[in-house]
Amino acid sequence: MQKVSSGAQLSPKAKRKSISYDKYGYLFVAPFFIVFLIFQLYPILFTFYTSVTDAAGWDKILNNKVIGFANFQQLFDPNSNIFSFFWGALGNTVIMWLFNFIPQIGMALLLASWFTDTRLHLKFQGGFKVLIFMPNIITAATIGMLFMSLFSYPVAPVNTLLQQFGLANQPTDFFRSVPISRGLISFLQWWMWYGNTMIIMIAGILGINPSLFEASLVDGCSSRQVFWKVTLPLIKPILLYNLVTSLVGGLTMFDIPHMMTRGNPNNTTNTVARFIYTQGFETPNNFNIASASSVVLFIIIVICSLILNAIMKDREPRAVRRAAK
Repeated sequence: MQKVSSGAQLSPKAKRKSISYDKYGYLFVAPFFIVFLIFQLYPILFTFYTSVTDAAGWDKILNNKVIGFANFQQLFDPNSNIFSFFWGALGNTVIMWLFNFIPQIGMALLLASWFTDTRLHLKFQGGFKVLIFMPNIITAATIGMLFMSLFSYPVAPVNTLLQQFGLANQPTDFFRSVPISRGLISFLQWWMWYGNTMIIMIAGILGINPSLFEASLVDGCSSRQVFWKVTLPLIKPILLYNLVTSLVGGLTMFDIPHMMTRGNPNNTTNTVARFIYTQGFETPNNFNIASASSVVLFIIIVICSLILNAIMKDREPRAVRRAAK
């Protein structure tokens, strides 16, 4: 049998068979990069640029001049008209986020521990998980319109029920009350997202080595001890992920406050995202102020995320670090 020497050239047929198809992989990833560059990266860079220009009004959105940090000075100058509205909106956002996130993370941890506890043997777990997660698949605009209709004034289902059961003598204008308005927004944010947080927590708990739970049960630990001593420390990265994503979602809250209250009463439910929207897309279209506010909000989110990461980061004991050195 004749052997082909290693230095012999390949025939045209062999060359065609050895063609690499790796380059076609770029065609599959190209749509993502094209969409990202056009609809995400370019708007981000344009926002940073607009924040240092005088782009106030549609006529100056393209024909603008760079004015430096004058727009940022308006946001941080107590004598400016913009100052109170921006920082007031930020305060409203933080308050409503805290009132929905604290119950959200607490309920998610409680449900996740129940659904993953082998001692409880809860029935119909799949059905409960679907029912709890379902509000998350409904659009926020739909939920906002629904609850606005339920609590509207003077004729609405909630007002009708309160009067029929004798709990109220006359219709109540719920959206003129600051605590009720903020409470409804916080409740809806909690109701929509605690199921999603629960699913992520369950996934994190199921990723823990089962032998750790078995060892703790053999040692006679109760369910509460297992949760605090084993489960919670090991899902700290998942908890950090939920904290950061909730922080980003909470500080950019827009749809439900916009649909339900339009920032009323007296701008007490106005959020930073809605402030940016009104500055940019309502008269007089201050795109420069809206862009500067977006940059400030971006910096606040980055700083808060870094703080959360530093707090939740696992630290080795000093003796271990010294031994490693």
